[in-house]
Amino acid sequence: MAYTEKFQTMANAAREKVDEVKPEDVDALIAEGAIALDIRDKEEHDAGHIPGAINVSRGKLEMNIEGEISDLDATILCYCNAYNRGALSAATLRDMGYKNAKFIAGGLNAYRKLDK
Repeated sequence: MAYTEKFQTMANAAREKVDEVKPEDVDALIAEGAIALDIRDKEEHDAGHIPGAINVSRGKLEMNIEGEISDLDATILCYCNAYNRGALSAATLRDMGYKNAKFIAGGLNAYRKLDK
């Protein structure tokens, strides 16, 4: 998908602000208590997601996240299909005080490619 230059610049800046998690580390982090946060739209989530993931779409993240995750110290693994929305969401959560918001590098696409 081709993105506008401004959008991609914002997404790249977000990636610089937050830590990324390798897809192969996701299951272990979840087993340790991390929360997988699918920030894709409901239709995308319904078509497939990381098991146990919470779905709060990027468009409603700031309004709804506190009702889903109130612990500002929780490890949150934001993801979309690839990178951009996940990184933007993790950066937004960090700005909201969620100290351990991260994003999954390569998103759901990379996670699905793991040989499980």
